[in-house]
Amino acid sequence: MSQTERIILGGEELFLKAGIKSVTMDDIAKHLGMSKKTIYQFFRDKNELVIALVNKKLREDEDQMEEIVAKSTNVIEGMINMMKCSEDIFSRINPVVIHDLQKYHPDAWKQFQNFKSGVMVQTLEELLKKGIEQGYIRADIDVKIIARMRMMQVEMGFNTAIFPHSEFNIWKVQQQFHEHFNYGICTLEGYKLLNEYRSLHEQVN
Repeated sequence: MSQTERIILGGEELFLKAGIKSVTMDDIAKHLGMSKKTIYQFFRDKNELVIALVNKKLREDEDQMEEIVAKSTNVIEGMINMMKCSEDIFSRINPVVIHDLQKYHPDAWKQFQNFKSGVMVQTLEELLKKGIEQGYIRADIDVKIIARMRMMQVEMGFNTAIFPHSEFNIWKVQQQFHEHFNYGICTLEGYKLLNEYRSLHEQVN
């Protein structure tokens, strides 16, 4: 592992626990057992480190989405697996991280927004088209509109003005949105299959 990767990983470990704002470069240096001067050889400031970390996570998310789509036998299984993947991600994230990213690191947040409006929308459009061909997704939906609507749902779930962290669990909000979305786009056959996968998932958990 390179020094750059090690610093990014160290920052990620602390940010996920305590949020971004409360973690200093001194904290990261101490956590990694290196001098702050060494960190500054690779990153000018914390904002640059946060941007690098977001880039890394987005690349990982893209690879994970591609793998889920490739391994799924049908679109319904793909959507269920993507929800489980999201559950795993959100269960590890301190909600303060999202808030700090939006408020204090707009460049990094913009990268996430661009990823959401680009890669995620395109992946979802392809999934929906495939689902229509398989007979599990309603043929009357406009995939371009519905894919963008879904991404706006995800964004709204992070909006603390609508869902304050003191009242709402960030994962439960996203889970509710995801289930509402899934059942809204399915044909009767897709609905039946969705229930079967959901029952299996609940039995495992």
